[in-house]
Amino acid sequence: MTQKPVMHSAHWGAFHVQNSDDQLLIEPFRGDPDPSPLLQNFRQALNHPARVAQPMIRRGWLENGPGPDERRGADEYVAVSWEEASQRVAQELQRVGESYGPEGIFGGSYGWSSAGRFHHAQSQVHRFLNTVMGGYVRSVNSYSSGAASVLLPHIIGDMNEIARRGVSWEEIARHSEVVLAFGGLALKNSQVASGGLSEHTERGFIERAAQRGTRFISVSPLKSDLPDEAQGEWLALRPGTDAAFMLGLLAVLIAESLTDEAFLARYCVGWPQMVAYLRGEEDGIVRDAQWAAAICGVSSDIISQFARQLHGKRVLITVAHALQRAEHGEQPVWLGLVLAAALGQPGLPGGGYTYALGALGHYGKHHNLVSFPALPQGKNGIDRFIPVARIADMLLHPGTRFHYNGRQLTYPHVRLAYWAGGNPFHHHQDLARLRQAFCQLDTLIVHESAWTATARHADIVLPATMTLEREDIGGAPTDRHLVAMQPVAAPYAEARDDYTIFRDLARRLGRESAFSEGRDARDWLQHLYGQLQEKLAAHAIQTPDFSQFWQQGVLELPQVKDGGRMMRAFRDDPDAAPLPTPDGKIEIFSAVIASFGYHDCPGHPVWREPQQKPSASYPFWLIANQPASRLHSQLDFGDYSQSTKRSGREVCTLNRADAVAQAIAEGDIIELFNDRGHVLASARLTDTIMPGVVQLPTGAWYDPVDPTAARPLCRHGNPNVLTMDIATSSLTQGCSGQITVVQVRKFAGEITPVQAFTPPQ
Repeated sequence: MTQKPVMHSAHWGAFHVQNSDDQLLIEPFRGDPDPSPLLQNFRQALNHPARVAQPMIRRGWLENGPGPDERRGADEYVAVSWEEASQRVAQELQRVGESYGPEGIFGGSYGWSSAGRFHHAQSQVHRFLNTVMGGYVRSVNSYSSGAASVLLPHIIGDMNEIARRGVSWEEIARHSEVVLAFGGLALKNSQVASGGLSEHTERGFIERAAQRGTRFISVSPLKSDLPDEAQGEWLALRPGTDAAFMLGLLAVLIAESLTDEAFLARYCVGWPQMVAYLRGEEDGIVRDAQWAAAICGVSSDIISQFARQLHGKRVLITVAHALQRAEHGEQPVWLGLVLAAALGQPGLPGGGYTYALGALGHYGKHHNLVSFPALPQGKNGIDRFIPVARIADMLLHPGTRFHYNGRQLTYPHVRLAYWAGGNPFHHHQDLARLRQAFCQLDTLIVHESAWTATARHADIVLPATMTLEREDIGGAPTDRHLVAMQPVAAPYAEARDDYTIFRDLARRLGRESAFSEGRDARDWLQHLYGQLQEKLAAHAIQTPDFSQFWQQGVLELPQVKDGGRMMRAFRDDPDAAPLPTPDGKIEIFSAVIASFGYHDCPGHPVWREPQQKPSASYPFWLIANQPASRLHSQLDFGDYSQSTKRSGREVCTLNRADAVAQAIAEGDIIELFNDRGHVLASARLTDTIMPGVVQLPTGAWYDPVDPTAARPLCRHGNPNVLTMDIATSSLTQGCSGQITVVQVRKFAGEITPVQAFTPPQ
């Protein structure tokens, strides 16, 4: 039976969808000039065997009660009724709350589960824990930008002004002469945006800029990090050495008097300290082009020529998320800003510095005049938090003190983690260590639509609806279309949406009114839409009522062209419009950061050797970057994600010469391994990756042959088995999972089928 099409939205695009005999027919939004192929991951997802059909409780927890348990990830599950599951969850929350208070509860979730603004799992779980339990231990920052989000406020001010409101794609197409992209501008990243993305325009703007004569240069180990439309150049450095390369460029600019000293004197603080560091006045090490060449693997002549070619041009320096997802990831982010300042570019149309351009579809776009209201999360009764990438440290070492952004904090002793809408077995590093960390909990409760690795480690699994099974409103601050997300199917089996689950738990715990405010889901949508109407009415803009909006499916919102406003005003008059930094200027040297006394992140940008480097045992760099076929690990079982695998396994890219030396042929099953574990993948040979580097995207669902092994073997291809769980620095405690080192060989063992999408017993 075929139903009529309805409107819906995902983080990777708006679309019309209709259900035809349990297979979805998907037509991208007609206003999207470059729709994402990720939409096809929905096609057969509704009734996939990996869906969670009913409430499940892990047998060990059901029989023995709460407590640390090494069987997590390797235990059986027992189906129970919603009544029993809800009652047990409520009782366990009450037990932990009464015994340990909010400090005993960690509120997990990572916010990417749905583009809908009401059924936003992160908001739902945090609202529940705040209004019902009095608060929770929270996480701050993100895996994607954990280092930059702490650093940038110190050195340039508001991160959103640089990332979300920085130089626009339209401005680049009109003004930029050189776009120097550290980490590239991969379109696979910019095809997604939190809250939805109805128009993918990056490819078109890049093509327009290239046709006008903009010179795009991608500095990356991967040629694919720059689209063909850029007609660009590829400069391959050794992974993690961008900071050394930038220092080499700065040394040449200084030596040949190519720096904009007037700009540096008027708009910056700390340039003399930077010059002293480069000249070796601090420690006797002269950091010139020859010094940089020995580290990053390109000649000093290339570095010198490169620096000279930047002088006198309208140059935009971009730094990708990827660079700061590594040891000492703060340094290339900081040095990108210093390089732009040395060239006198910040605040010029199409010039200057921008962080994470191309990393998300939000960035480089115009902003809506008003934003869509968020679901109120309530007030957290405690102020206990961890940087998001330090969850394993917290669970393994409660009570241990740690540094963060000038503070010394203590890891709380968490007994219960409540996860909704997230999969840490995708985001986190060293998955064997993460499993050990989760085994320390008394209880792990998870809302999930499918049997992810996180669900397989949970004690109580509550089946959650997919976005296609509920109604919501999709909207983002930089997307001019508000989308009515109309359901295409009834909930799968016994699945319920997060709000329904939490409302029932709140009732059992005597706090239903505080949580729901007397509204059902439709009431909340109307309430939030009404708040949007009020915001627009303040600007004399009239909008249709909710029922009309819901019927028409899309509402176009007014936008403002305010990209780059902070830096333009600052350049026009730094005294009248100072930056929100301690000195009101660009902080090449930060006295605040220097006062923290961190050797791994001192008061000005530096080069620090990483502890992970190729060796005789592990001679290859591994790049564990974002996938092109899915958002993180979402819908890995979807049609488009599966179409990019081989025999159900992820594909690992190797340089052709490296493959020949290892006797590896196209399509061979290869083994990547190091001290932390082993991963299987299918080999893809190419000349578009630099020698000595292999690339395996994240997002393949973790599928260990033996979940309890100290060095597990993932037969599906999850690279976070191999990545090291260490912080970028004491300042930010960010995720360093982009780069690690491995050995690669043709797999000689028994090749067993991938079981990632087969539900547990």
